[in-house]
Amino acid sequence: MPIAVDIDVMLAKRKMSVGELADRVGITPANLAVLKNGRAKAVRFATLAALCDVLNCQPGDLLRWEAENPATR
Repeated sequence: MPIAVDIDVMLAKRKMSVGELADRVGITPANLAVLKNGRAKAVRFATLAALCDVLNCQPGDLLRWEAENPATR
């Protein structure tokens, strides 16, 4: 999938665990793991906003686009 999820990066910068983030955002650790590992098909704006609020970041700090085939850029 061409959308990469960098939640791990922000967790490391904030010295926060997945469990703590899940609790503070109000989602299950399992659902956060699906998102964090790039297996999610969608994310609600409310969830993205809550992640940004808790991690004190912008959506672009958590999500980025990567070309599937870098040679096509």
